[in-house]
Amino acid sequence: MVFPAPIKSAPYSIEDQWIDYNGHFNMAYYNVLFDRDSDVGLTLVGLGPAYVKKTGNSYFTLEAHITYLRELSVKDQVSIVTQILDFDSKRLHYVQMMHHAKEGWPACVTENIVMHVDLKSKKSSTFPADVLKRIKIAHEAHKSLPVPLQVGHKIGIRRKV
Repeated sequence: MVFPAPIKSAPYSIEDQWIDYNGHFNMAYYNVLFDRDSDVGLTLVGLGPAYVKKTGNSYFTLEAHITYLRELSVKDQVSIVTQILDFDSKRLHYVQMMHHAKEGWPACVTENIVMHVDLKSKKSSTFPADVLKRIKIAHEAHKSLPVPLQVGHKIGIRRKV
């Protein structure tokens, strides 16, 4: 199985209702697009909406960090790339970068860790062997990609000494 490295989305349009009173793309809706796009990338490793319906298992976000790099407006289109950073038997660590679709500059980065969950018990569970195999293939394809500077970024106010 050849895995795309990184996983690249089709362009997304910014919707009118996502523009705030400052006239730019509101911070909450960056997450809407990242969430929609995570279904694209995670479907490739076998964890998409069909998987949830078929198995009664899914994944829940444990932690997410977002860094806003550049302002977007309603006329902009964006594309998202996803990179698998790490995994274990129950968790997946990945990063998504949102770029201006035409000009290519980075607008936002989100780093996430998700946990595989049995929806009946609402408890963590191990990935099935076939999904884990695809995650390993994806990770292998992605591990030589450059990791965005925002990954592992500590939040805080930098003080000049």
